[in-house]
This record gives sequence, structure tokens and C-alpha cells, in this order.
Amino acid sequence: MASVSRVAGSEAVMATPVALLSESVLGWSIFTIVLLVIVAFCWVYIRKYQSRQESEVISTITAICALAIALITSALLPVDIFLVSFMKYPNGTYKEWAASNETRQQIEDTVLYGYYTLYSIILFCVFFWIPFVYFYYEEKDEDNSNKCLQVKNALKYTIGFVIVCSVLLLIGTFVPLESPPNQNSTQWEKVQYLFEELGSSHGLAALSFSISSLTLIGMLAVITYTAYGMSVLPLNLIKGTRSILYERLENTEDKEEVEHQIDKLKAKVSCADGRPLSMRDRRNLQDLEAKLQVLHRRSRHLEIAERTCCNKVGSALRPMKILLGVFFILVALLFFVTLFISNLDKALHSAGISTGFIIFGTNLTNPLNELLLALQPVFPLDYVLITIITMYFVFTSMAGIRNMGIWFFWIRLYKIRPQRTQPQALLFLCMILLLIVLHTSYMIYSLAPQYVMYGSQKYLLQTPLPTADPSQGNHSTAVTKICDADAPEDQCTVTRSYLFLHKFWFFSAIYYFGNWAFLVVFLIGLVVSCCKGKKSVIEGEVDADDSDVSDDEYVH
Repeated sequence: MASVSRVAGSEAVMATPVALLSESVLGWSIFTIVLLVIVAFCWVYIRKYQSRQESEVISTITAICALAIALITSALLPVDIFLVSFMKYPNGTYKEWAASNETRQQIEDTVLYGYYTLYSIILFCVFFWIPFVYFYYEEKDEDNSNKCLQVKNALKYTIGFVIVCSVLLLIGTFVPLESPPNQNSTQWEKVQYLFEELGSSHGLAALSFSISSLTLIGMLAVITYTAYGMSVLPLNLIKGTRSILYERLENTEDKEEVEHQIDKLKAKVSCADGRPLSMRDRRNLQDLEAKLQVLHRRSRHLEIAERTCCNKVGSALRPMKILLGVFFILVALLFFVTLFISNLDKALHSAGISTGFIIFGTNLTNPLNELLLALQPVFPLDYVLITIITMYFVFTSMAGIRNMGIWFFWIRLYKIRPQRTQPQALLFLCMILLLIVLHTSYMIYSLAPQYVMYGSQKYLLQTPLPTADPSQGNHSTAVTKICDADAPEDQCTVTRSYLFLHKFWFFSAIYYFGNWAFLVVFLIGLVVSCCKGKKSVIEGEVDADDSDVSDDEYVH
């Protein structure tokens, strides 16, 4: 009997690592598949928008890698949630392979190191590599002879970004989150406490502060581009484009009108015995000739659009586009309602601005949070939903950027157009999308706080039972409850992503007010998009400041 017990015990011990390995392999294998899909998507996405004539290998690779790193970081969030959720059974007890606190800590450390690696790469891209490639291309001359000088000048401008990154890391490292226990302690004791805090945080605070600073910039990009894109993308799909035949007829009439005005101005010269035109007439003639060139380019683009298969396929898929637009607007309205409820919940039930409006759990019914909690046990449905949400943010952000362009306050820096985007604009585009995807993690937390913190974890709460006879002793029963802030610390595991998002309360407070600004801009964008008419079938392909070279690049 003793030998049988030893054999059974050894089999149980061996089963625990096997179960642990199988659960980890399942989560990371899905993550690997998503990683490959993300890389393929980034390659197609960047190749679609880059200029054929001015394309640079280094800028293309940089843009693809930067965007892929951002999306991969967001894809790590469902893996984090899955691992903490799969440690427990639905009844609130730990699975055999996760019964040990040391085992659970090892799993969470693996996710933590993944965040460390990806966030470090993001810092490297934002503060060194992307600025270096941008300035490297800016310093490129026509003959492209002096490569050393080009690299030297690019490094000189990049040093400023490196200094900013260093300052952010130092601030996050040496500013403790809590004051020393004894306010009357000496300066040396305060310094000693500071270094103890630095050693205990393992660099988490420094990295979190830097990433939170970037996420703050990403919040501005989300308010500017994503909020507008969430309204303009679905409405453009629903309204469709103008008729090509009608646009060609309208363009022909405009050309004839402009040519008639040009002939009238030129006739003045012959009637005036060769005397030159006045300054005003010469300016009008130049404007009319420039307008005529634009109309000629529009005519060529309309002819090409009429012959392309994409236009014919698009016309055949018109009902599908309308359905997709209706689906997107419903998703946008769901996000709006969910984000409004989440912010209202924080306003009513949080401890206020001094805590960053943080709430542990949900006090008001949150539809998206409930949906994710329902899908999470059936892996990978929640992973698919989170990936769809992330892609939806990217597509709507791209729609907003393409419709608005890249602006610096009131100055438009670049235009984003398929197959005609300059390398510098491509780098700006990926920088903005990278920052937007960084803020997506907090947006998902705002939409589903319970899901992001604990996943679908539950715990057992011992509740005493009333007894008629006290002499019989106290009896209790175990009640299964969803994990929240009141749960025992050893019964619920918080995701690593939540620790990154809420390391500094003042960032959380700024994000809270940013969510209200997002809701306001979305409503404004929705009204503006509804008031606009149908867009042209060649929207954004022809502008007054386009050159003939860039136009020939697209046509051919």
C-alpha cells in the first residue's frame, strides 16, 4: 500500500509540470500565431501607403517593425489575462499546477519580462531609431555622396530625443511613490530609503513612467484622430462615393469654364496692342492655369478609376459595405456608451482625483466588460475580441489620419495617401499609430476594468451559517465570488498590465479627463461626418500642390 501511495504521489507531482506546460504552451502558441498575422498585416499596410518613387528600404523596415512591436504589445494583454484566469477553476479553487505561489509567480514573471522587453524596444524606437531614420533621410542630398556626414547630422539631432528619454527614466526611477515612513528622518535616511525603493521596484517605476508619458501623447492622438475616425469611417462606408460618370461630366464642365476664362484673359493682351497684363490679371491667369492642371490630373485619375477592377468590384460589394458601415457605427456607439458608463462609474464611486479615479471592479452594468467576462473562459474568443478591438482602433485611427493629415497645431505637415506617402510621413504615421496602440491598453481598461484587472478569476469566501444552538459550534459555507479589491491577496492575481497602467496616480487622472474629451470629440466628428456629402471616388489622390512627377508615379 505504501508503494502504491508513493507511485500515486509521484504521478501527481509529474502531472503538475505537464499541466503547467500545456496551459502555457496553449497561451503562447496562440500568441505566436497572432504575432505572425500582425507582422504580415504591418507589411501589407505599410507597403500600401508608401511612395513608389521615394520609397526607402530603411524607412520601410523601420515603419513595419515599429508598428508590429506596438500591435504585439497589445496582443500580450489577452495572454496576461488568460494566464491569471486559467490558474483557477470556475468554482474559485486553484488548479493543481497553480496551487504553489512560487509557480504562479514564475508565470507572471514571464509576462512581466515580456512587457519589459517590448516596452524597452518601444522606447528605443521612439527615442532613438525612428528619429535617427527620419533625420537621416532629411539630411540626404541629391548625389547621396557623403554618407558619414549624413549619419553624423542625424545622430546630432537624435541626441535630443535620447536626453528626453533619459530624463523620463530618471524621474520615474528616483521619485518614490510613497513618502518615507518617518517624516523626521535625516537626509541620509531619506536617501537610503530612496535607493531601497529603487532596488525593490526592479526598474518597473522608471519604465512605467516613460511608457505612461508616451501613452499621454498617444491619448492626444486618440482624441484627435481616433475619435474622428470612429465616426468618419462607418459613415463613409454607408454613404459610399459619388458616381464616376457624374464626376467626369462635372470635371469636363469645370475644365471648359476655366479654359474659357484663360482665353478671355489672353484676349486682353491682343486687344491692348501687346501691352502686358496688370499684376492682378497675371495673378488670376496663374491661378487659372494651376487650376486647369489640377482638373487635367483629376480627369486622368477618373479615367483610370473607371477602368480599374477595384471600382467594379466595389460597386458589386456595395451592400456589403453598407452592412459593414452599420456594424462599425454600432460598435462605435457601443464603445461610446461603455466608455460613458465607465467614466460615470469612476466619477460616482472612485476616491477622487488624488487616487487617479481608480475603481476596483464595476458598480454600474458595463456591457463590454460583461461580454468579455462571458467569453474569457472559452479561450481564445476573448483574445479574438481584443484583437478585433485593437485592429478597429488602428483602422479608425488611420481613417482619421488620412482624412485630416498629419498636423502640428494649425500647420499641416504631411498627407497620407495610398502609394504616395513620403518616407518622412510614413515614419510620422507609424509613430502616431504606435502611440495610439499604446493608449489602446488603457482604453480597453476603461471599457472593461474588471476584465483587465482579474480576468474571470473567482475566489471562495467563507460565510458563517446561523445556528439555533450555540453549543453546536460555528458552521460556515464557502461562497464563490468574482475577484475584486476585497478579495484576499493570495486568492486573486492582478495582471501585470494593470500594474504598468496604474503605477502613477496622476497619469490615471489625466487619462480619465482624456476619456471625457474623447467622447466630446467623437460626438463633434459624428455631426460633421453626417453633414458632409459623399466623397469623391478619387478622394485625396489629386491636390493643388501635387507635382506632375508624383502624379505620374501614381498613374503608372
